[in-house]
Amino acid sequence: MNITVRRLALAALLAAGFPAMAQSLNKVDPQHLYEHWILINHQVDIDVPNSARGVNRPGCASVSYMIGSDGVPRDLKVEKVVPQGDFGQIAMSAVSNFRYGPSLSNKNHDPVATYYTVPFNAPSDPAGQQKVMAPCRLSGYAH
Repeated sequence: MNITVRRLALAALLAAGFPAMAQSLNKVDPQHLYEHWILINHQVDIDVPNSARGVNRPGCASVSYMIGSDGVPRDLKVEKVVPQGDFGQIAMSAVSNFRYGPSLSNKNHDPVATYYTVPFNAPSDPAGQQKVMAPCRLSGYAH
């Protein structure tokens, strides 16, 4: 086989493997993420547009993403925003700056899919925060 044919064959094998890998990706809810990955930076920079819409009201935005084997979020997607406005853009800015370290049970640095819900203008008490964040909960993530 010449080099060009080998490269094409390798590219075809890799392309065929990616959809299977994406389908088998472990989807973990945020409450159990610590079993796989641990957030190592608890303060992140965020971008807030100067003329953001609807950011003065209580609300939430959920961003889904994959944590790669290097602990960096990938494939970010705004899934829910309540109420409508620019919360999604701001939440994505925050999540994109997260960095994770593997938990002790994740010695192979296995990637997982998860999501993060960012509360906005929520009360300081945990019950009030949960009430604001509840509409942005995503289904389909196991623990």
